[in-house]
Amino acid sequence: MSHDPSAELSGHLERMQRDGYTIVERVIDDRTVAALRDDLRRLERERAVAPAPNLFEGVRTLRIYNLLAHGAIYQQIPVHERILPIIEGVLDKGCLVSSLSSIDIGPGEAAQPLHADDQLIPLPKPHVSIICNTMWALTDFTEANGATRLVPGSHHADRSPQPFGEPARTDAAEMAAGSVLVFDGSIWHGGGANRTDQYRLGVAMNYCAGWLRQQENQQLGIPPDIARTFSPRLRQLVGYGLYKKLIGHVDKCSPEDLLDGGPPRPVVGFTK
Repeated sequence: MSHDPSAELSGHLERMQRDGYTIVERVIDDRTVAALRDDLRRLERERAVAPAPNLFEGVRTLRIYNLLAHGAIYQQIPVHERILPIIEGVLDKGCLVSSLSSIDIGPGEAAQPLHADDQLIPLPKPHVSIICNTMWALTDFTEANGATRLVPGSHHADRSPQPFGEPARTDAAEMAAGSVLVFDGSIWHGGGANRTDQYRLGVAMNYCAGWLRQQENQQLGIPPDIARTFSPRLRQLVGYGLYKKLIGHVDKCSPEDLLDGGPPRPVVGFTK
């Protein structure tokens, strides 16, 4: 039977609307998984990455932020042809990369408190989707090793969960390495407890609406010499473009003109 990308996309978007999350199986092959995993382990060693001193980030969890500044291998993640259309379907094609980081949950880590990724945004709930995030499994995710826990349908709630102690039934996003969890920024979720003797490694690729401030400052965090190597779509995603031909302009021109050092070109259709 031939693969139907349109039907696959429709199914994922239906689950996003109903449940607030979906899992896309086997997005990247074993070789790519191994290359990403090996490079993150290298960065952890070379940067002497240590856990954060707080329960939210995890006292036995290693995190590396701003991955687009750490190697070309990470450029494939934000623009993947099976994942980005889902994000665009939830937000729109003007969406932005909000952050790209690794989350390596160590043995003995406790479950992360349930939270919503948009809970710092001062908007009444429920509201239109403004954040859509993904977790790329670089090891198998199981209930035992800390697979992300989610409360299905909670993206429709009229509030965010209470910090440190919200009781709720959760589903564990169990998936094989190479698969991707996509979830709405309003859904209640958290990293699971790791009761095994192995690390659970994933990459958190997070997106936001084009009019919302990004979690990581992409223009300062990514050196211009690296940003110039990005594909046109990745440049737009990290912020070197305009939203609705207006938001993000520099003297009516796209910031991409400044990135390339060429003469500024007024954007056609610019309106106040």
